[in-house]
Amino acid sequence: MGGWEVKRTAHPADRTFGGTARAADCAFGAGRANSYTEAWTKGDLDSRRIVERLGLRAMVESRIKPYGEQVAEQERRAAQRRAFVRNQTIGLVILAAAICLWWLFHTNPKWIFPPGWWRL
Repeated sequence: MGGWEVKRTAHPADRTFGGTARAADCAFGAGRANSYTEAWTKGDLDSRRIVERLGLRAMVESRIKPYGEQVAEQERRAAQRRAFVRNQTIGLVILAAAICLWWLFHTNPKWIFPPGWWRL
């Protein structure tokens, strides 16, 4: 028979994971080796130990948020985005004005103000 066959053994990690079946306890049927599964599990356990030792947390929340909280976050992000775009636009206008002023003061004045320009 193919598929997963679970064989339960006493293992020190059972205390850590609440007695659930670990990937290392499972083996492929039909004569396939489970060395890949054991190597993957060892790496997974090592990374979990490192995370626990360093006291790191997940980057995303695993809980389901209430609808009101989701809407409040979306509104806050939208307001933040509007402020960012507004400030970015103001900065670009100031940069354009600075370039125009630099060009105005560093070009030949006779090109901008030809003789008799005030009599238009």
